[in-house]
Amino acid sequence: MEQDVERKIIGILKVLSSSTEPVGANIIARELHRRGIVLDGRTVRYHLKIMDERGLTKKEGREGRLITQKGLSELEEALVSDRVGLIITQIESLSYQVTFNPWRKEGKVILNTSLIKKDKFKEALSIIKRVLKSRIGMSSLVICRREGERIGDLVIPKGEVGLGTVCSITVNGVLLKEGIPVEAKFGGIVQVSDFVPQRFTELVTYSGSSLDPLEIFMKSGITSVLKAAKTGSGKVLANFREIPAVAWEQAEEIFERLKEVEIIKIIAISKPGQLILGVSPGVDKMGIAVMGGLNPLVAVEEAGIRTQSKAISTIVDFKELVSIEEVE
Repeated sequence: MEQDVERKIIGILKVLSSSTEPVGANIIARELHRRGIVLDGRTVRYHLKIMDERGLTKKEGREGRLITQKGLSELEEALVSDRVGLIITQIESLSYQVTFNPWRKEGKVILNTSLIKKDKFKEALSIIKRVLKSRIGMSSLVICRREGERIGDLVIPKGEVGLGTVCSITVNGVLLKEGIPVEAKFGGIVQVSDFVPQRFTELVTYSGSSLDPLEIFMKSGITSVLKAAKTGSGKVLANFREIPAVAWEQAEEIFERLKEVEIIKIIAISKPGQLILGVSPGVDKMGIAVMGGLNPLVAVEEAGIRTQSKAISTIVDFKELVSIEEVE
C-alpha cells in the first residue's frame, strides 16, 4: 500500500514538473488518467496535502500547486523499480494516441521537444536546417514556440525557444492505427558512410531502460551527427522496431506514403530472415530502422550549444507543424 501511494505521488510530481504554472487537482487528475493512473480530483487533493507537508509541493493561491526543489529531487531519485520500463510504457501509451492518417494528412503525431536559449537559437537553427536538409535527416516538419507559448504539454520558459521535432515513434502509432502490431525494440547509434547507413554500433533496449536510449546516446559524446551532415560519414541516432512479416506489403505502402508527406524517414527495412544493419529480426518478423528525430539537436550539442531535449515528449495535431524553412 505504501509503495502504491509513493507511485501515485511520483506520478503527480511528473505532471507538476512539466508546468511552470500552478496546476489544480482536477487538471492533475485528467493528466494522470492520460498516463494510465486513475485518480479523481478529491483523491489528488488528498495526496497533494501529504506532499505539501513533505515539502514536495507548495500551494500557490487558489490556482493550484507548484513543484518545489525538494520535489524535483524526489522525482530524480525515484525508486529504480518505479522507473524501469517507464519508456516502453510511454511509447505504448503515446503510440495508441497517434491518429495521424498519411493519406488525409491529418491527425495527431508524437514530438520530441527541445529548449534552446534565445541568444543561441539563430546559430542552432542554422545547424538544425543543415542536418534536416542532409540525407541523414528525418522529417523537415517542426513546431517552434516562444516563451510563454506551448508545444503540447510543454510551456516554454522565459529566455528560451522551444522546438518540437517529429518523433520516429510516430510510425508505431500509424502502423497500429492501420491494424499492424508493432514492437519497439531498441534505440542506438548507426554508422553512416557516404550518406548510407551501414550498421548499428551501439544498442539499448527500450524495455530495460528508464530513459529513452536516444537521450542516453545524445549525451554520450560518441555521436558525430554534424560531421555526417557535412561529409556523409559519421555516427547518428536511429531506432529499431519489428512487425509481423505477413504485414510486409501493407507496411511498405504505409512507409511510402509517410515518405511522401515528409513525416518520417525509414532508413532500412528487412524481409523475413534478412539482417538489417547488422541486426537479425525475430522469427517471422521484419525489422524497420528509422532515423532518430533528435539527430538535429545532437548536432547542435556537438557544436557546443546546450539544449534541454526530451524524446517521445508530447502529442500534437499535424496541422501545427510547419517546414523548418519557415522558422526564423
